[in-house]
Amino acid sequence: MSENYTDDSIRTLDWKEHIRLRPGMYIGKLGDGTSHDDGIYVLLKEIIDNSIDEFVMGNGKTIEVTINENQVTVRDYGRGMPLGKVIDCVSRINTGAKYDSNVFKKSVGLNGVGSKAVNALSGYFKAQSIREGMTKVVEYRKGDIVHDAAVTPSEDKPGTLMSFVPDEEIFGNYRYLHEYVEEMLWNYVFLNNGLTIVFNGQKFYAKNGLLDLLERNMAGAETMTYPIIHIREEDFECAFTHSNNTYNEEYYSFVNGQHTTQGGTHQNAFREAIVKTIREFYNKDYDTADIRNSLVAAISIKVQEPVFESQTKTKLGSQNMEPNGRSIRTFIGDIIKKHLDNYLHINPDTAEALHRKILQSERERKDMANIKKLARESVKKVSLHNKKLRDCRIHFNTNHEKRLETTLFITEGDSASGSITKSRDVQTQAVFSLKGKPLNSFGLSKKIVYENEEFNLLQAAINIDESIENLRYNNIVIATDADVDGMHIRLLLLTFFLQFYPDLVRSGHVYILQTPLFRVRNKKETIYCYSDEERQNALKKLGANPEITRFKGLGEISPDEFRHFIGPSMRLDPVILKRDMSIPEILEYYMGKNTPERQQFIIGNLRVEEDVIAEP
Repeated sequence: MSENYTDDSIRTLDWKEHIRLRPGMYIGKLGDGTSHDDGIYVLLKEIIDNSIDEFVMGNGKTIEVTINENQVTVRDYGRGMPLGKVIDCVSRINTGAKYDSNVFKKSVGLNGVGSKAVNALSGYFKAQSIREGMTKVVEYRKGDIVHDAAVTPSEDKPGTLMSFVPDEEIFGNYRYLHEYVEEMLWNYVFLNNGLTIVFNGQKFYAKNGLLDLLERNMAGAETMTYPIIHIREEDFECAFTHSNNTYNEEYYSFVNGQHTTQGGTHQNAFREAIVKTIREFYNKDYDTADIRNSLVAAISIKVQEPVFESQTKTKLGSQNMEPNGRSIRTFIGDIIKKHLDNYLHINPDTAEALHRKILQSERERKDMANIKKLARESVKKVSLHNKKLRDCRIHFNTNHEKRLETTLFITEGDSASGSITKSRDVQTQAVFSLKGKPLNSFGLSKKIVYENEEFNLLQAAINIDESIENLRYNNIVIATDADVDGMHIRLLLLTFFLQFYPDLVRSGHVYILQTPLFRVRNKKETIYCYSDEERQNALKKLGANPEITRFKGLGEISPDEFRHFIGPSMRLDPVILKRDMSIPEILEYYMGKNTPERQQFIIGNLRVEEDVIAEP
């Protein structure tokens, strides 16, 4: 073997070859757009981040975003890239003005990689700069220049226009979900007062920063224990309250406008400061869990030259506000101490409501201690003799490069779970098998999570009872039959998650697995169809007398076939909570006692499906 290791074995990849060969190093996972952290949204974010940096530096108050099918266009009205450096800015790694702290002091992107990654991973990419009455346009395909136009006069307003189409060779059959795009854009305007973003004609604008973010995400004052406390000082802003509807902590944290979904130094400093200040205000050493239970907070900090733990910037690693400057921990701690202490003294009603909440959490924690102890013992005992969970080897709460691919399939019945278990990737895919229909948990207390063996084992497998940060799988996939019983099981599981772990759904971790309804094949080709329309198209393609099979349940699909449906081309429907949806109202409507109203909805949306007979 060694004789083949020669000078010719050594290759040096150029910038675009390396990005296309190792896209995960630059944008995290790829995905098809069904998950909010899929690569196509990272591409969009990288381009918008550049326009946000222009706004932060006082240039351009409007950003226009258009998505037409799979073509994305972002137009800002900032200064525009220097015309002689357009090519360098979008196709030369480690090139950009953000290395000059006098030009971009507290920027989102500092690595000079973002727009280059978008360029390399796009089937089509266009960069246009309008500046001082002149314009420059360059077009690319997969990172290669296909058109380099000369600088010409322009009457358009100054700024930058970027347009791209993610490459199907890299991302496969993908689609942009507007719900994810809209959530991203709302976060941008919440964090940047005075900014307007127009997305496909819809205007996004916010007046009160993180206060607006929290009010929008909490869906009504009735869900708040006390009015939102809003603090702003220097480069730090936060808004928080305690929720009446959740049991866990929930955070929306940002650094220089970047949504740090995995938190980091700033989030840890905030959590520590809240506990310390509240203990000192009430002059009692309350348990940390009692203070932070049901806390919902939005946090934003601006840091000079931030250090993130990856190119996708989901967790802050910086310890200081700036090189050799104040520590983030001290900076946030001092601000929270001063403002929260003052607020609680000035607003005794809020102080009393907060105090009652802490005491309530303390009582509930003590009441649940014995139940949790018995539950843990039950989990250990049952797990020894139980095959409900077929675990995988890699988990989301590790630093493994494949952590974003980790998936837990929740299915019902031995045959279905058996097929998935035999077909799965044991590195990243786990299976949890239900025994029949789970309990309807609507209106029940969290005590039921520990007393019900099935829910107890499920939450232990997912590992989010203490905090969503401990989540063991990035994707929680409900895999049930596409019949009435299967739909009912889906609804019962969603009720469980929304009732006790709504942040799991809000954070975009819950999905429904799509499996084919039909198999259409002849001697040369097999086509799996997920709808009647796809079945009709398959019949036209294969011609006369193909064999048609209607799958009635997951157990009828062989393990060999299942590999097609839970592999790279797996089809998932994300469970999305729109911001105007109230969880209590959703649960009351679907799981409450409003039977006549629900019956009318079902009758009005009834769809009759014709049986399909397999033809030889």
